[in-house]
Amino acid sequence: LKIRKIGVSNTELATAPSSVLDILCKLGKGSYGSVFKARHRRTGSIVAVKKVGNFVPVDSDLSEIVKEISIMQQCDSQYIVKCYGSLFDNQDLWICMEYCGAGSVADIMRLRNQTLREEEIGTILKYSLLGLDYLHQSDIMECSKIHRDIKAGNILLTNSGMAKLADFGVAGQLADTLAKRNTVIGTPYWMAPEVIQEVGYNCSADIWSLGITAIEMADGKPPLGEEHPMRALFMIPSQPSPRLRREDDWSPDFVVFVNSCLAKLPEARPSAADLLATDFVRNSRPCSVLMCAYHLSLYKRFICYLFKFSTNVN
Repeated sequence: LKIRKIGVSNTELATAPSSVLDILCKLGKGSYGSVFKARHRRTGSIVAVKKVGNFVPVDSDLSEIVKEISIMQQCDSQYIVKCYGSLFDNQDLWICMEYCGAGSVADIMRLRNQTLREEEIGTILKYSLLGLDYLHQSDIMECSKIHRDIKAGNILLTNSGMAKLADFGVAGQLADTLAKRNTVIGTPYWMAPEVIQEVGYNCSADIWSLGITAIEMADGKPPLGEEHPMRALFMIPSQPSPRLRREDDWSPDFVVFVNSCLAKLPEARPSAADLLATDFVRNSRPCSVLMCAYHLSLYKRFICYLFKFSTNVN
């Protein structure tokens, strides 16, 4: 049974999550809540479930979020994490999604305790651009979609080494909803200047965020990552476009790729389709490169576990 054909029925959507899902373990915590690995009882399929706690939106906010989840469910691309539906339980919103066993790119970097190699970055960017091209070009709900939250933590890897975009649409809508409550969530480091300035934006905002993500993978953190989020909000629109910390360490093709994504004027940025045609992306390696990165991170985690175990025993 293919994962994209596994769905949560309308009957299940109206019931408590505990009667539909068996929670297996906690995978992590993000800006909007915790993510769990779970088993869908009816099909036995393994899924990921995002829990947004204490979620009490007004009716208009709820309708927008339900609309975004509906759009996510209609997406049919191997480069986008599949969304199966949402469930409400008291004040908690549960979003049921495809499970990607290798975790996020940010997880891989953290487990390895190092930045990524250029060939790994190129492969991740290629898959991310294929996902963005699908969103930006598709006519889901008769309009193209903007992801609004591209970063290493939202690029997930499958056990086969494929990278997929996660958290599009709903993350932005949750940010808007929580902002109305004056609740500070997330971080602005990946946000395009026009998004921060609220002057109107389009798909090119995702291209800026992808450029910042490229720097994040290369340098270990996004530009201004050491600054307080509120200070970064003021600095991003007013400062020149960021660049790689040590450009001489990278190929000219990669440097050109990053700098083109980070053009200050939105109209000067290339589209996802344009970037897929660049030499840097066309020459990227197959997904086996990412499998090596994943297995290395597992090996390092195992070594750390053995070290801690031996220390405790002694």
